[in-house]
Amino acid sequence: MSKLDPDRLFPIEGSARTLARNIYNSVKDLPILSPHGHTDPRWFAENESFPNPAQLFITPDHYVFRMLCSQGVKLEDVGVPRIDGGWTETDGRKIWRVFAKHAHLLRATPSRMWLSHAFEEVFGWDEWISEDNADRAYDHIAECLEKPEFRPRALFERFNIEVLATTESPLDDLKWHRMIKESGWQGKVITAYRPDPVVDPHYKGFAQNVEKFGEMAGVDATSWEGYLEAHRNRRAYFKEMGATSSDHGHLTARTENLSQADAAALFEKALKGGCSAEEADAFRGHMLTEMARMSLEDGLVLQIHPGSSRNHSTPVFETFGLDKGVDIPTQTDYVRALKPLLDAVGMERDLTVVIFTLDETSYSRELAPLAGVYPALRLGPAWWFHDSPEGMRRFREMNTETAGFYNTVGFNDDTRAFCSIPARHDVARRVDSAFLATLVATGRLVEDEAFEVAQDLTYRLAKQAYRL
Repeated sequence: MSKLDPDRLFPIEGSARTLARNIYNSVKDLPILSPHGHTDPRWFAENESFPNPAQLFITPDHYVFRMLCSQGVKLEDVGVPRIDGGWTETDGRKIWRVFAKHAHLLRATPSRMWLSHAFEEVFGWDEWISEDNADRAYDHIAECLEKPEFRPRALFERFNIEVLATTESPLDDLKWHRMIKESGWQGKVITAYRPDPVVDPHYKGFAQNVEKFGEMAGVDATSWEGYLEAHRNRRAYFKEMGATSSDHGHLTARTENLSQADAAALFEKALKGGCSAEEADAFRGHMLTEMARMSLEDGLVLQIHPGSSRNHSTPVFETFGLDKGVDIPTQTDYVRALKPLLDAVGMERDLTVVIFTLDETSYSRELAPLAGVYPALRLGPAWWFHDSPEGMRRFREMNTETAGFYNTVGFNDDTRAFCSIPARHDVARRVDSAFLATLVATGRLVEDEAFEVAQDLTYRLAKQAYRL
């Protein structure tokens, strides 16, 4: 018997629930546009079977293992690799048993909803995982993974994904994207330009990264003019591999519009490792404005993901490296921080800058008013800690009154966990359907408009904003 409630996330009241269900049914089968994420392009290039259930669901998903870590589970015990090559568990069944023992920790979290959806809808397993059924569940999913219809490309097509964007460093040779492109497979997997390693002066090995960057771009990137040219060259190559966006993960939303002489001086100082924290932040801020100008030239959508104190745990970072679930939201000032960039290019109609936030207090106070006036600015959806049903609902409640629906960009799943993509989009479609039904029930939207807006939020806005 199915464990998923078909009316989950809909309003409790009868007429609004019926309308939400009808709106949802009108969009639930639309193609998935996934314009920002972190799945591995190698999966689709090689199209090999996923190794085991643990490697598919547990080890790559920091939403899952960070919760286990919070209750004392060692990351090594769930297969997270150490950067020093030290011991970490590789037996998928043992990792799965650790997860099963602690699966109750995910009760009422978005991860529980995503995993339940994937287990049932993708693999036909309709029980939540526990110590009692751990081995049976593992064997069931492992048996599925041996079949051709559960390989990455087959699942991509089954999930009805129209476009899936991954995210790569400018130092990446994009060989997996080349392989996909040359394979003849019709699935559209594109890259996105993430220049953090050569934009952040405090990024490990920044000077060496810039040298390699120049080599890959065919220019001397150690001069300011050459450095900017290297960005243009690499962005052009990323566009050849399908990129329609760049992506920038900065601690703050700070932007600057320095003179070329001042920017060149900061760059030279950065190459020598002499930038203070303030100078590094100023350089990163100026590069956002430079990237915006380049976007006016080449059409790439500029995404800014500020407000995360990344790698907050030094021991975890030093042992396991980047992106291990220890990135913590911080308070962000957008009004003053974005002003230099917006003064420079904010009124450009041909530019799209998508702003994400981990600071919900800024939605109605800052972000919605900004997006409600600057043609270049769009609001990214509830992201990461807030891509939950509650976070998605709050996003609509706090932004719609000032920015409307059409200064937003649809839904981004922003995940490394491939099988959670359809689950996440399903949650977003349900939450939006519930919100629209409530607007109709309270006399703020007519029913025909609600169905049209649902199509926009599910599909059209992302397609337009990301130029897909």
